[in-house]
Amino acid sequence: MRDFTILALSGAYASSVAVTLDILDAAARLAPRAQAPRPTWRVVTPDGPGVALSSGLRLDADALPLRPRADASTWIVPGLGTENPAAIVERLARNDAQRAVEALRRHADRGGPVAASCSAVFLLQAAGLLAGRRATTSWWLAPELRHLEPACAVDADRMVCEDGGVTTAGAALAQSDLMLHLLRSRFGVALADAVGRVLLIDGRQAQAPFALPAMMANGSELVRRLTRRIEAGLPHPPSVAQLADELAMSPRTLARHVRAATGRGPLALVQGVRLNHARHLIESSRLTIAQVAERVGYEDATALRRLMRKAAGAAPSRFRAAWPGPA
Repeated sequence: MRDFTILALSGAYASSVAVTLDILDAAARLAPRAQAPRPTWRVVTPDGPGVALSSGLRLDADALPLRPRADASTWIVPGLGTENPAAIVERLARNDAQRAVEALRRHADRGGPVAASCSAVFLLQAAGLLAGRRATTSWWLAPELRHLEPACAVDADRMVCEDGGVTTAGAALAQSDLMLHLLRSRFGVALADAVGRVLLIDGRQAQAPFALPAMMANGSELVRRLTRRIEAGLPHPPSVAQLADELAMSPRTLARHVRAATGRGPLALVQGVRLNHARHLIESSRLTIAQVAERVGYEDATALRRLMRKAAGAAPSRFRAAWPGPA
């Protein structure tokens, strides 16, 4: 009996699939040193044998059985290689995706654990596995997931969420975070940490530092207008009351629209714009942290450092050296 089943669909993001296999291969080689069992796995695909991934790559894979047998393996779905809600809807309508959805539903109904990252989380949603659970996905897809499954608590700030046998992760390269989490849960901390050290993977806990306010709008013209207005007002950003007044709506109505588009309130949007602009100044200029704080309207460098640590888990100086950006 294998520990993991990787379910790869045609066109899946090649890097997401590759990091899954590379981490498992590293874990198998490092297991004796960590005094842990060697993980085992298989790769299946609805259109097998073999599956064509993104970027022209092809992977050996077994055909997904029409009626998969019950097994205790964790089924893992790497990112689908789609970037926006419309493309996800189109992808999920295809026959192979529908077969994958049904296989995931059956596996979960038998008590089998499932996991997915990025756009592949929408396969779990289509299988009815997210209702009543907490989950995450890429932060720019989070509003669509909330729309499709209102009964799911979509926590787009988290890189990995586990709830009741369903594990989800953020952007496509958060597949590495997902795999370390699964190794840690199933094989222990020692093996997961050994893999992380050898492959130089820094397990991240949050997506918040990577979320750009303009992209969180998910097509909302209102949020785009608000973002531009807040940026233009720096270092003295408008209050929520001012923003509502300028848009001829009540603060409560404004809050409702912003939360529907981003999953957060107007104050969080204002804060996000300020911190994102601060990050941009830190990585693109030679301004001191105190000067950056002044440019975005904070009292002093201490306030900016405190807020960046809260949002990103690191001091502003980290972003001067390098900013990883969304995967």
